[in-house]
Amino acid sequence: MFKQDFKYYKSKKPPPSYENVLNFDSENILHKVIKRERITTNSSLFGLIPTEEWEIYDIKENPGLVFIKNPFTSLGQRYWITRCLKSYPVTPNKTNLDIHDLIPHNETWWESSKGDNEMLKKLRWATFGYHHNWDTKIYSENSKSIFPKDLYFFTKHFAETLSFNLFNPEAAIVNYYHLDSTLSGHTDHSENNLEAPLFSFSFGQTALFLIGGESIDVKPTALYLKSGDVIIMSKKSRLCYHGVPKILNCVNKSWDLNENFDIDEQIEDFIDKNILNLCCDNDKWERFNNYINNSRININIRQVLRKGEIKVNK
Repeated sequence: MFKQDFKYYKSKKPPPSYENVLNFDSENILHKVIKRERITTNSSLFGLIPTEEWEIYDIKENPGLVFIKNPFTSLGQRYWITRCLKSYPVTPNKTNLDIHDLIPHNETWWESSKGDNEMLKKLRWATFGYHHNWDTKIYSENSKSIFPKDLYFFTKHFAETLSFNLFNPEAAIVNYYHLDSTLSGHTDHSENNLEAPLFSFSFGQTALFLIGGESIDVKPTALYLKSGDVIIMSKKSRLCYHGVPKILNCVNKSWDLNENFDIDEQIEDFIDKNILNLCCDNDKWERFNNYINNSRININIRQVLRKGEIKVNK
């Protein structure tokens, strides 16, 4: 059933019907989801609205799948979009471009792609922390880079807010999608600790996301992942088949709302101030905005090690 539905939603001619896709901007989905009670602890972090304002849902057909409707401010979205484009595709982090030796050694991908749309579209993924090995699916102590402090504390905030108190961010994959991109159905099972949840943050254009069961014979749930939306795959959903058959143009550019971007509040020490300055300056932000107007970025974060482990098993 997964492959059939993936093919159906991927189709352009004839175009699919989207009437069965979960849209969290509509109240028509309430019979398919369970909306959680508001969080009473009013904690906050840069770039996020207070936790008591978060809209959190459990998907009835997919136990363990948690959906958070965009908890980001527009400046928060800009920060992570800029971070993903300017900071993460940089050595010693790894990207799909490394084996092609396309980037001059004294430049980054973001620098070398200025004015070069072909180069801009070539970036598909970047990894850091424990690097995902796309061939062997095995992590190694010899293949890892530093996990960024801002993303570490940011993900920990989500984990602790949702009572995943033992979650430790150790590996990340950033996927870069364009309007013709897809992500085939697969499961994520490389980590030693498969009981730990997987956190996924979406920015930019809308993904049509499918998640089924542990077998491809299970009919998947289809839902929209819009800019700022967060999903957590935990418990049974952690090992389920999932994929993205289509990227759709978004209606609401929630990263570009009219806000006053003057920073006059206390910003956490781990926030990259240089990146923040780029986000607040509309002229400097313009190139990042041009990219995200035609693309989607997804950050997914995993815990690799089990409790008590200090390194991966060889």
